[in-house]
Amino acid sequence: MKTLAIISLAVLTALGAHSAAAQSYPSKPVKIIVSTSPGGVTDLAARILGQHITAKTGQSVVIDNRAGASGNIAMDALAKSEPDGYTLGVANTGNIVINPYLFPAMPYDPLKDLTPVGVLGTVPLFLVMNSNVPAKSLAEFIAYTKANPDKISYASAGAGTTPDLAAHEFSRRAGLKFVMVPFRGTGPAVQAVLGGDVHATFVSMGPHIEFVRQGKLRVLGAATAQRASYLPETPTFAEQGFPGFETGTWFALFAPRGTPQPIVDQLNGYVRTMQEDPDLKRRLEANFVDPAIMTAAEFAALVKSDAAKWERIVRENNIKLEQ
Repeated sequence: MKTLAIISLAVLTALGAHSAAAQSYPSKPVKIIVSTSPGGVTDLAARILGQHITAKTGQSVVIDNRAGASGNIAMDALAKSEPDGYTLGVANTGNIVINPYLFPAMPYDPLKDLTPVGVLGTVPLFLVMNSNVPAKSLAEFIAYTKANPDKISYASAGAGTTPDLAAHEFSRRAGLKFVMVPFRGTGPAVQAVLGGDVHATFVSMGPHIEFVRQGKLRVLGAATAQRASYLPETPTFAEQGFPGFETGTWFALFAPRGTPQPIVDQLNGYVRTMQEDPDLKRRLEANFVDPAIMTAAEFAALVKSDAAKWERIVRENNIKLEQ
């Protein structure tokens, strides 16, 4: 009985400490480690969130950009930080649920050493091609590709990136064989398609929608559950015979493993109210970021399901990277 009383007291003390920490949190500046360099959507989402937390709490938020190694440098630093809510991280899909299956060895496990807090927004992918390609629909493009085996090229934004993996998955499901042409990033890949050197690629729409509006790029499919509001005439892949083909990138807040649940829930609340704030929502939507309001538990479930999906895609296409 004495042992049980001691254990009960220890549990109550720990719970009280966590409750007190949450009640006074944050009582000092918060640091957010970002997995990319300044600029770009991951960094933008982190900065908007930082400004929102400051507005809600009066505490400053410091953005710490640590680009490199496909986000592994930043997330490794986060995983090894104190789990007290004062060091957080903003990462994207690739950093968390793709890297573990691409790299033969990693200094941390993003699925075990990090706690999912909340999604800041999502950016879907679209299949685009040079406007001179004689295909007006996805079905026509598939037929054209099959009629020209080993002649239709795809501009890859980099092995293991979501656009690259999306192309592998689409070609597998459609029974196609693309000539994969590697580029260092989405920008050069899109330029190659615009110039007619390569036929097609997958892109997020933000930096490239003007090429679509000018008729220089043709969009044949949206890898989304519903049609995008900014491209309402573009059918989803599901509408064109590819149910469940939904792919893109989410940008999300993570904390080190062991961060008290009350603090995780409080941070999740900031993530959700950020996306509900009309001005901040407009800033995100101006960069073609769709809202994704979830509880911490719902986001944790998404991370788990996405990890299984991307593991399968990486394994089936035998894609590996050297760190």
